Amino acid sequence: MKTSSVFLLAALAAAGVHLQAQAQQERVWRCGNEYTNNATLAQQRGCKVMEGGNVTVVQGTRPIAAAAAGSTAARAPAGSPRVDGADQRARDGEARSVLESELKKAEERQAQLLKDYNNGEPEKQGSEARNYQKYLDRVAEMKAEIARNESDIAGIRREIGRLPANR
Repeated sequence: MKTSSVFLLAALAAAGVHLQAQAQQERVWRCGNEYTNNATLAQQRGCKVMEGGNVTVVQGTRPIAAAAAGSTAARAPAGSPRVDGADQRARDGEARSVLESELKKAEERQAQLLKDYNNGEPEKQGSEARNYQKYLDRVAEMKAEIARNESDIAGIRREIGRLPANR
């Protein structure tokens, strides 16, 4: 939207019939995602004439200066209490221990699921000997549960990786 953007619809509503007649005579060109009413610029860039309707262009918001500068440091919201370095290390250590215990549980669960799954051929239960579809449904559910558990394990490992290293 570096060229003169067209805000015809708002102008027409505010200014009335005189501007409406003038706006109908003015052409608008579309250059990709950009609109212009500058004929020479439109011809240079190979833009296409827009016909059969009004165009309203709304400029998007700009990113804040810190984000635009590439700052990746997370900042606490204004008015939040400061945390002492030792307290933060203790919190990080506690979070790490909780995540590691969750990871251990998930890995144990995964081992049990894989054992029960038996490479896609778990033992048949009760009525599954007579109803093969029931067996296939249970096998598919087991496979899906294994995939979900693998995803959980990967997520926990990512979270542990985000924590600061132990000191």
